[in-house]
Order: sequence, then C-alpha cells, then structure tokens
Amino acid sequence: MSRYRAQAVVALPDPEAVLAPLCEHLTEHGAALSREGSARIIRFEKGEARFQRQGRAASINLEAGDVEALYFLRLNVSAHLVEYAPEAASLIEWRGDGNDFKRPLNFHILEVVRTAEIAPHMRRITFAGGNLVRFAPMTALHLNLLVQRPECKEPQWPTVGQNGLMQWAKPELRPWFRKYTVRALDLEAGTMDIDFVIHEDAGPGSDFALKAKPGDPVGVAGPGGGGLREAQWYLFAGDETALPAISRMLEHLPASARGRALIEVQDEREIQSLRTGSAVEVEWLLRGDAEAGTTTLLADAVRAVDFPTDGTSVFAWAGCEFDAFRAIRMHLREDRGLGKQDHLVVAYWRRGQSEDEVRRT
Repeated sequence: MSRYRAQAVVALPDPEAVLAPLCEHLTEHGAALSREGSARIIRFEKGEARFQRQGRAASINLEAGDVEALYFLRLNVSAHLVEYAPEAASLIEWRGDGNDFKRPLNFHILEVVRTAEIAPHMRRITFAGGNLVRFAPMTALHLNLLVQRPECKEPQWPTVGQNGLMQWAKPELRPWFRKYTVRALDLEAGTMDIDFVIHEDAGPGSDFALKAKPGDPVGVAGPGGGGLREAQWYLFAGDETALPAISRMLEHLPASARGRALIEVQDEREIQSLRTGSAVEVEWLLRGDAEAGTTTLLADAVRAVDFPTDGTSVFAWAGCEFDAFRAIRMHLREDRGLGKQDHLVVAYWRRGQSEDEVRRT
C-alpha cells in the first residue's frame, strides 16, 4: 500500500515547552499518544505524526494512507502548532507529498437559499452546495463561516500556504471566522441548515445572518470536531448557542439511549420543539431577565443531575459561556470522575469578549 509523507523542521526557542502540551492536547481530539525514545508519536484514524526535538527546533514527520488524509493531517498539526507557538506560522515549511493543492480541501463555497425565523432570537439559514457529505458524520458537527469584511467589494477566498494553512491575497482583509453547528443536512437536495443566535449588539456572524438573502455566496471551512460519542446514558447541557448541536445530537440518538438534556434560554418564547427517538428527557432552564452568561443556572442544573451508578456507559456534552464551561468541566472531571473519553465540554463564547478576542486569550 502506498504511503504519503510530509516533513518539516520548525525552529523554536524551547521545543519541549511546545511539543509536550501540544501532543497532550491532540489526545483530547481522539488521537493516541505513544513514545519511542525521545520521539512522541500521535496516531490518528488515518495517519500519524512523529514529533522530536532537534536542538532548538522541532522535527515533524507525517504519514498517511492517501494524499487527502495527509493534507488534513498537515493542516491539523500546523494549526495546533501555531496555537501553541504563534511565531511558527511563518516558520513551517512542509516538504514531501501534498504540496499540489491550490484551494484548501476543507474550504467550500455555498449559496444562501432561504431564511426563516424559528424563535425570537434564532434565525435559520439554508445553504446549497456540493460535497456536503463531509458534514454528515456526527463526530464533526461544526464549521467555520467566513464572513467577508465590508471593505471587500468582492469575496476573498483562501489558497494554501507552504505552512499548510489558509493564506490570503490581502491578509489585512482576511474574513472573520465564526464557528457554527451544522444543524441539519439534506444530502439528496444538496442543502445545509445553520441556526444563528441573533444578538442586539450584532457581531460579524449575527450581522451576516440578519442581512443574508437568497443568492448570497458564503465560504465555509470544515468540518470540525466536537460531536457525539457512543454511550448508553447521555447528559447534554448548553445555552442558546449550543441548542443547534444538542438538537441535532438528540435526533441521531438510538431508541435505547437514556439521559438528560438541560437547555438554558431566556424565556418560553425561545423554547423549540425538539425531536428524538430516544428516552433522553429534555428540561428547559429559563433565566428570565438576567443577561446571558451572568447566572449559574446551567452549572447548578448539571450538578443536580443523578448519574447512573450501575456501570452504564456515560457521555456528557456541554457547550456554553466560558464561566459555565469552566464550572461544568471541573464538576464532571473532579466530582463525577469522568475520563477524557467520557465527556466533552466547550466554551462557545465568553461574556464581554468577541470571538477574536477569546482566541487571543
């Protein structure tokens, strides 16, 4: 069987200070970590990455069974390396296979088909496009919407840089990236639904949703991780921003699944009719006049849940504001003793900060 390979050597002031947390973090994305002497080997479903200190540099060797898998492995490693060492963005130079792609494989251009108001603060936009099957797996619920800047008269689409990441003809006008959940897919019709929370102080994503009209082109990058894992008993918890993800996961649960879904919204007007063939009980938490992100309503509700104690397999998923995320994750890990494979808690937003500001913190 043919194997595809890529290599890079990246100069870093302290390679070990980057490689250790980087590899540990990758295990939280479903990878397996092992050691061979001083080398760290990260094994993914479709390939592996070998990291090793080489003086004041990190040596990285990638291997995959096909060139597309190698492309995404290269992208994954580069993105996480830059996350832990921002200066590496201009230093990574991949050699070997996979340097022929001009347009990112995880980039797609869609078109707005229609819009619909499904709650006072929730708007659904239906997009059409090809190759939507990439977004079908329940293990990859998210994508990044590329919101063009108002100064751009024409949409700016990305190409692939030597570092494996997206690059832009006009970096200063790079689109805003905003993460959203794929709420529903109709592969036969070639359409995708995304639900947008509409804010009074509209950021780029909310502003896009308010102004979107049929025929508008939009770029998306993805899919990304953070989805459903197999278990017998489930706990779902989230606010409005997590409602699309929870709704989709509930729809895909088997009839044998049991558990609880705790969903925080402002008031009764925001409650949606959710479909599930499972035995998961849905509870709506109403915060009333309190601003989103200012209460402990969701975290308190999670603490009050009775978890099974008879050996039933458990998976807990939560998406919410940063303070609630931190409280819920700590509770699940320290009080409930859930392992990494048994829970996934994500901060969808942070009160008082834009998504760009959160990424920089």
